[in-house]
Amino acid sequence: MTDLYERLSATAKVIAEKTGVERHDVALVLGSGLNDYPATLDDAITVGYEELPGFPLPTVVGHTGTVYSVQMGGNRVLMMAGRGHAYEGHPMDTITFPVRSAILAGCHTVVLTNASGGCGDGLEPGDLVALTDHVNVAGVSPLTGPNDERLGPRFPDMTDAYDPALRQLAQQAAGRAGVSLKEGVYFWFRGPMFETPAEVEMAKRLGADLVGMSTVPEATAARHMGAQVLGISLCTNLAAGVADQPITSEEVMETAAVAADRFQALMNDLLSTIPPAAD
Repeated sequence: MTDLYERLSATAKVIAEKTGVERHDVALVLGSGLNDYPATLDDAITVGYEELPGFPLPTVVGHTGTVYSVQMGGNRVLMMAGRGHAYEGHPMDTITFPVRSAILAGCHTVVLTNASGGCGDGLEPGDLVALTDHVNVAGVSPLTGPNDERLGPRFPDMTDAYDPALRQLAQQAAGRAGVSLKEGVYFWFRGPMFETPAEVEMAKRLGADLVGMSTVPEATAARHMGAQVLGISLCTNLAAGVADQPITSEEVMETAAVAADRFQALMNDLLSTIPPAAD
């Protein structure tokens, strides 16, 4: 079997061939309930995950498994509707394969979105939240094992895992779109069970505003490769112990549908205004 870098490079070439676009600028990963966004855009080129070697086929409701290539302002955006999760049994290399391929396909910026449970003060279902940082409660990393310097350094700096300048840009875009964008820290639990009230209380005492089951592996891999990362979370429910009712996946999808117009307005402005990579 060829090594990871070679497989990623080969898939990056397939992305260019299938989309007819030599180089993309920005990658967007769409989380649970947010996969319908690309359908609102004109002239998007679509490619199924099954056509892209190494892309995991999603098995979770709300993850369609389709790549979209679309021009937004000065950026060619590669949108990935759906992701693989650790709780599906995927290894870290598989979970991060789409994001790493997108970066080798030219993307200098990665926007990661997700659905999450809110536990921070003032958060309500339907809130859009820019991530300021994360905590890896799951205890696994996509960087474990031998390091390939072609992908990134052995010990990447994670001080600004979520780029402050991009976060400021997102706040400006939200202002223009008339959308409220809160900020908070995301704690990654492996899942697939929703967190217990005690786990949520622990996370909240340690500084969590949001809890969820994705994003952190992709953010880590993207920073390893030197890409800028922006995280946008949709708070779809109050977390266990905060909510006064059982948590269901149906609630996640229902809240995402209600927030769709605000998410669309934010993304339309933001993706069009992300600046080019610095020389």
